Formats: sequence, C-alpha cells, structure tokens
Amino acid sequence: MKLWAGTPYEYSRRADGLVFTAGACPLDENGEVVSPGDVVGQAERTLENLLAALQEAGVGTDSLLKTTIYVAAEDRSDLVRVWEVVAARLGRAPSTLLGVSLLGYPGQLVEIEAVATAEQATGPPTA
Repeated sequence: MKLWAGTPYEYSRRADGLVFTAGACPLDENGEVVSPGDVVGQAERTLENLLAALQEAGVGTDSLLKTTIYVAAEDRSDLVRVWEVVAARLGRAPSTLLGVSLLGYPGQLVEIEAVATAEQATGPPTA
C-alpha cells in the first residue's frame, strides 16, 4: 500500500528504541478520505495505513506497545464497531479508545496512532 505523499508531517519516527506513528487516517493514495460516513470502512483503511507506516519504520504488529484510537461519533456503538475492527487486526495490545467531536480531514471519522518497540526494527531509522 502506498501512503499519501502529501501529508504535512512524517508518518513515523524512531527514537530511543521506540517507533512513534502519527495518527493514521482513512486516506487513499490521493489524500482523499475513503468510506464517507462508514466508521467500519474508515477503520479498515486506517489500519491498512497504520500497518504500512509501521512497515516503513521496519516494525510489525508484534512490536506494538500501545495504540490510541479516535472516533468522531455521537453514538458509543460506533466506538464499539471500530474497536472490533482494530481488535480483529491487532489483537489485545494495550489501547485507548476515545470518542471525539472532530478529526483533521473533512469527513474523517477514525484516526489511530501507535507506539512500537524498535528493538528488532529492520528499516532505516526515521530520526
């Protein structure tokens, strides 16, 4: 998967044996939000982008230490639906799940950031 090159920030950075990711968003390779109005579709794309950012940093899901998941929703059931998608892909890594009122891109409903250990990283350092 190719991440959108137009972001005004780095997707990840390595420091002191850790990898920190920016919040992964449900963007396609052209920078467009996918699956408007669909938290499950956006969660799936957001996870794909998060996994691609981790891969570029040289780590995989086995290196995850913590995730933070943001869901722009008024109904708690949307948070649960997103959590089910995340848990199915990432397992039971420590995580924080938050309901928020607004995210950065128009139409964006989901964002996920992560911290991973870089002890066994295979890619080039990003910092």
